[in-house]
Amino acid sequence: MQSAETKLNKNSLLLALRRYSAAVHNMEQTILLPSLLREVPPDDALDCDAAEDASDLYQSYLLLKAIRNTIDCGLIPADDGKAKKNAALNKSLEPLLEEDAEVLFHFHLRGLFSVIGNLTKKSQNVTEKYLDIIGISK
Repeated sequence: MQSAETKLNKNSLLLALRRYSAAVHNMEQTILLPSLLREVPPDDALDCDAAEDASDLYQSYLLLKAIRNTIDCGLIPADDGKAKKNAALNKSLEPLLEEDAEVLFHFHLRGLFSVIGNLTKKSQNVTEKYLDIIGISK
């Protein structure tokens, strides 16, 4: 009998989300002292847009966990600052909403795959950096 993961197409969104969730879970299980990541600069080679706001690996760690929680639990109301920023973004995207729904769906799906892939790599990078800090090599 095949596992649920092998039944999914390799290009499946569910598989990509499971991989990301697994990478963050591994990161959480490996990193026992997240405070060791404070003031450790992120690796620019694997830096992605979503983790750009993180000033150090500790901030990346927190961001990656928060994104995984959003994926697992769904959207929660944003604070006022983020709500205003999202409203402005939605207003600038209004002309795109008039496009063909299928084209728009594929555009966003490609973007989502790209972001999830980058976040998965970032989670793995934070885990590897932590292991380097504590002196364990993979």
